[in-house]
Amino acid sequence: MTTTPAEAGTPVPESADLHTLRTEVRAFLTEQLEAGTFVPAVDNWMSGFDPEFSARLGQRGWLGMTLPTAYGGHGRSPVERFVVTEELLAHGAPVAAHWISDRQMAPGILANGTEEQKQRYLPGIAAGTLFFAIGMSEPDAGSDLAAVRTRAVAHDDGSWTISGTKVWTTGAHMAHAMVLLARSDGEAGDRQAGLSQFLVDLSHPDIEVRPLRSIDGEAHFNEVIFHDAQVGPEALLGRRDAGWAQVMSELAYERSGPERYLSTMPLLRAWADELRRSGATEEQRVTLGALTARAWALRRMSLSVAAELAVGRRPDVRAAMVKDLGSAFEGDLVEAVRAACDTDPRRSGGDPFARLLANSMLHIPAFTLRGGTNEILRGIVARGMGLR
Repeated sequence: MTTTPAEAGTPVPESADLHTLRTEVRAFLTEQLEAGTFVPAVDNWMSGFDPEFSARLGQRGWLGMTLPTAYGGHGRSPVERFVVTEELLAHGAPVAAHWISDRQMAPGILANGTEEQKQRYLPGIAAGTLFFAIGMSEPDAGSDLAAVRTRAVAHDDGSWTISGTKVWTTGAHMAHAMVLLARSDGEAGDRQAGLSQFLVDLSHPDIEVRPLRSIDGEAHFNEVIFHDAQVGPEALLGRRDAGWAQVMSELAYERSGPERYLSTMPLLRAWADELRRSGATEEQRVTLGALTARAWALRRMSLSVAAELAVGRRPDVRAAMVKDLGSAFEGDLVEAVRAACDTDPRRSGGDPFARLLANSMLHIPAFTLRGGTNEILRGIVARGMGLR
C-alpha cells in the first residue's frame, strides 16, 4: 500500500500509523459484517442511509477527522481521512447519512463560517448526528451552476427571503440542514457574480421536500422547494456575493474523493470472490486485472488531490479529472463484469452476487451526471490547460 506525500508525486510506503489506522477500520467493518449490521452494496455513500452506523463512526473518531478539536474534530490529516473513507467505500458500508456533511460541508463551514455557525454545526457533523444536503442543482440549470435562479432577497434588518427550487438533492429527506447556493444580487445573466451561500435548516415551515423515485425504486433524491422562506442574517455563509468562489473550493472535495471510483468496488470484490470459488478463465483474469489497474491509477490521482488539500491548495482541475475518469470507470466496471461472468442479473433470485450485479446496473445512468456532468468537467480541465 502506498500514499503520496504533499510535496512530491512519487509514492512512498504507507506509514506505520496509516497502516494501523487501516487495520483498525477493516477490523471494525469485519465485525459489523459478521454482526449483520449492513449488507455491502454499490453506491452506499449515496443511498445507504443508516444514522446509527454514522453515529458509531462518530464515536470512533472517524468523522470530522480533519476538523480542529475545538469544534469536536480530531485534528487529523486529509490522508488519514482518505484511508478511513477508502475502506468504508470498498466494503460497501452504509455511509450516506453523514457523507455530504463530512466530505464538503464541514470544510466549507470551517473555511467560511462565523464562529457561531462553526459551534452550531461542526460538533454534530463530527459526532455523526447532524446531516446536510447540497443545494446546488436546479431544474433549469443542470450542471451549469452559474445559471441558478433560486433567489435570496435581502431585507433592511439583515434577514433574507429565499424562493426557488433545488433538484436531485441527495438525502434532503433525512438531512437536518442544507448549504444553499442562491442569487443574492443581479440577474442569472450575470453568470458567476451575485451568488451567495446560505445555511438553512430544512425543518423550516416554508421549505418543502418532495422525494424523486429513481429506476431502482429508491427515493434518495429529492426536490426541495423554498416558498418565500424567511431566514435570519445568521444564515449567510461567508461573504455576500462570494458564493461562486466558495462553491468552487467546496467542489474540490466533492469531485476528487475515492467515492468517484469506488462506488462499484463492492461488485468487483464480490466478483473476485466468485472467481476464487469457481475458477477463472484467462479472459476473466485479464478483465479483473485491467479493472484493478484502472482503480489503482485513479486511487493515485485521488490521493494526489488529498495531498494538495492537506497543504491548503485548491486543486480544482485535478479534482475535475478524478471525477471525469472515475465516474466513467464506475460504469465500465459494471459493464465489464456483466460481460465477463455467466450470471444473469435478470434472474437474481436468491443469489447475492446476482442481486448485487443487477442493482449495480440500475445505478449506471447516474455515474456521469452527479457532481457535474462529464462534459462540464472536461470544460474545466480545458480551461485549466489554457485550451479555452
